[in-house]
Amino acid sequence: MPGSPDETYRPLLFSIAYGMTGSVGDAEDIVQDAFLGLTRARQAGTVIADPKAYLTTAVTRLGINHMRSARVRRETYVGDWLPEPVVVPADKPGPAEHAELADSLSMAFLVLLEALKPVERAVFMLREVFGYGYADVARITGKSEVNCRQIFARARRRVAADSPVLGGVVPGRRAEGEEFARRFFEAAAGGDMDALLDMLAPDVVFRGDGGGKAQTITRPIPGRREVARLLVVALRRAGNQGASIRPAQVNGGPGAVLHDADGRVLVVVEMDVADGKVQTIRTVANPDKLGHLGPVSDLARLPEPN
Repeated sequence: MPGSPDETYRPLLFSIAYGMTGSVGDAEDIVQDAFLGLTRARQAGTVIADPKAYLTTAVTRLGINHMRSARVRRETYVGDWLPEPVVVPADKPGPAEHAELADSLSMAFLVLLEALKPVERAVFMLREVFGYGYADVARITGKSEVNCRQIFARARRRVAADSPVLGGVVPGRRAEGEEFARRFFEAAAGGDMDALLDMLAPDVVFRGDGGGKAQTITRPIPGRREVARLLVVALRRAGNQGASIRPAQVNGGPGAVLHDADGRVLVVVEMDVADGKVQTIRTVANPDKLGHLGPVSDLARLPEPN
């Protein structure tokens, strides 16, 4: 119920559900289902002594069930899979509905979590990201505390094998990231190769998610000059078609949203920045992953197969 004390838990619940699914729409559905379950339990006369614990448990278990069914779909996904972006416009930096997410779950981190099984993902995320104790993790997941410790240790080894750095962005550097993003996209849109090359790490990688439904690269592109040329060509083409770039926070880090001439969402760009250099660029163009941001452009959409 809007305005009820239970609503204060919604940002946390969304963050857990989004961390489990990587999907804004699915996360919102899971959270709504959890609240519906709470309402039904109360209507049936059940006394819920700790609504936060009830909702957290419901969201986590719904997320585990969702991931079990989603794994088959992920295995047949066309090209790179990236999470649905959570975007906060740079010109609207006030409190966001999903504020607890911004400093916790970057796109890079969510991609790493894809290597984990659903229960491993839940245990690892509750412990690593949200700081739950093992007793609480055990209660939420329905596993023993000893088992949760084993699951966490195993999951952490698997994630660390792919990345020695665990976690999301550094909140204190967000303003710096926004200014960096503004200069970066100005250089790219203006074709300033020297400025662009200076901001890209030598081993930078460009990744794109079109899901087989939008025009984008089908494999990662490594290398500073290759990525710079790709950006300049892509943004020049988009600019010639009337597209505009608006800097934004994307999953708590620097990025931008491209809109077509009619203001519809064309693509979302997210960047990993370290030591003043862009390490990775990720673009989400799959129209199925952009609908929560507003009307989606047809400019990059591929024709439906006959």
